[in-house]
Amino acid sequence: MPVRYLKYVHGMGQRYCSNPSSRYNMQNNMSRKEAIKPSSTYVHTGLFRRLFAIAYDCFLLIAIMFIVSGIATVLNQGKAVEPGDALYPLLVITIFALSYLYFAWFWIHGGQTLGMKTWRILMISTEDKVIDWKVAAIRYFGAIISWGLFTLGFLWSLVDKEKQCWHDMLSKTVLVDLRK
Repeated sequence: MPVRYLKYVHGMGQRYCSNPSSRYNMQNNMSRKEAIKPSSTYVHTGLFRRLFAIAYDCFLLIAIMFIVSGIATVLNQGKAVEPGDALYPLLVITIFALSYLYFAWFWIHGGQTLGMKTWRILMISTEDKVIDWKVAAIRYFGAIISWGLFTLGFLWSLVDKEKQCWHDMLSKTVLVDLRK
């Protein structure tokens, strides 16, 4: 189903839908600075822009992981946490949880991570729904599967007409290029 309208609201804390007349947008965003871009042929984000945004987000996540690793090292009496240590499972769970929270929070509160903002990419729902925690979880774990299967889920965007990866299709979202 093609998205006919794209609502882009400036500022943080906004949720995005593809239909500007949806109930959420009408009730919660009318008082904010907003611009509606009607278009049935908006530009989908290609694989390379998507990968550059992911790389940008990874740099930010690495900084967070340095802090987590430092705390784990202090808790482990100054030794690095290695597989087999009592703290190792907790460290792995913490890393995945913080990564999920990073992506999910930004997707829910604005449709853009910091990397996506830098590369002017916006995530919207293809079903006129707001992005919520459930959609973010489906997208996050779907992306892990997309990477885990030799990046086939990402490479799929090269042959898909809407440039969607597997996790986009699973979560019923699409990435839109905001440069135009």
